Amino acid sequence: MLQVEDLKTYFHTRDGIVRAVDGVSFSLEKGQTMGIVGESGSGKSVTCYSLLGLIPMPPGKIEGGRALFGELDLLKASEEELRHVRGKKISMIFQDPMTSLNPYLRISTQLIEPLMVHEHLDKKAALHRAIESLEEVGIPDASSRIRSYPHEFSGGMRQRVMIAMALITKPEILIADEPTTALDVTVQKEVLDLIKERQESLGTAVIFITHDLAVVSNVCDEVNVMYAGKIVESAPTAQLFKHPEHPYTKALQRSIPAMQKKGEPLYTIEGLPPDLTRPMPGCSFAPRCDYATEACQTTSPVLKETAHAEHLTACTRRQLGEIELES
Repeated sequence: MLQVEDLKTYFHTRDGIVRAVDGVSFSLEKGQTMGIVGESGSGKSVTCYSLLGLIPMPPGKIEGGRALFGELDLLKASEEELRHVRGKKISMIFQDPMTSLNPYLRISTQLIEPLMVHEHLDKKAALHRAIESLEEVGIPDASSRIRSYPHEFSGGMRQRVMIAMALITKPEILIADEPTTALDVTVQKEVLDLIKERQESLGTAVIFITHDLAVVSNVCDEVNVMYAGKIVESAPTAQLFKHPEHPYTKALQRSIPAMQKKGEPLYTIEGLPPDLTRPMPGCSFAPRCDYATEACQTTSPVLKETAHAEHLTACTRRQLGEIELES
C-alpha cells in the first residue's frame, strides 16, 4: 500500500543543515498497524509530515528518496495531487487536538469540510454523516454537541473528535501522531481501543507514532525504532520485545516504568541525542551506548537482517554476534 525508500528530509537553518530524517525506508500493508518509536527529536513526526507535504518549505526540503502510494510518488506529487490524497486517502490524527482544531469554528464546520471537499456532499448530507461519526466514536448527544466549539470539550472528547474527523472519509491509511500523549491512562486506553475498533471495521492501515513502547506493544503489528533521523531496528512487535537487537531498543525497554523492580530508581538513558547539524562518522548512539567500542565511533552501521526473519538492526556489534541483548 505504501513503500517509502531512502527518505531524506533536511532543514536548512542559520546553525547549519539539520538532518531530521536521513535515509528512512519502510513499507506498510493493507490493514497493518506499524509503530514508529523513539525519543523526541528522533524524526518520527517529520517522516510522516514529509509524506503528506506538511513540512514548512523553506526551511525544510525533501533531499531524496521516494514514497510510492499506489503509482503516485508522494514526494514528487504536485500540491493539487496531494490535496486529493490528504484527508481522503491518507488522514492524520495530530498530537495536540486543542491546537489542531480551529478554536474559532464549531466542530460541525470542521467535520463537514472534508466531506464537502472530497465527496462533494451538500451541507445537510455532510452534517448527517458528521453526527454519525461522532456517535461512532462515543460522543454522547452528538446531534447537539456537534455545534459546540473545541474549548467546550474535554481533552479526551477533543481527541475523539480528531479521530472522527480523520476517519470520516474512510481513508486507506491513518497516521496517528502520539494521539494519547496528553491523556490520562483511562482515557488513553479508550482512545487506543477506539482507533483499533474503527481500523478493523474500515480495513484501514495505521502508522502509530509514539515514544511509548508500552503503547506499541498493545496496538502494533510491526515496529520501526528511530534514533537521530534513522531507523536503527525494525521487527514484528512480539519479536522486538522478546529479542531486541539494538542497544537503543534495549534501553527504551528498560525505561518502561512497569519493567522496573520495586524500590529501585527508574532507569534513564544517559546523555542526550546528538546534534543533527554535525556529521556523525560512526554510530549516532555510540556516545550513550553501554556496548560501544572505539570501532563504533568511526564505522557507520547499516540496517541489516539478523538471524530472525524480518528482524533488522543497525548495530554492527550485534550483527557480528559480539553482544547479546535478550529482553
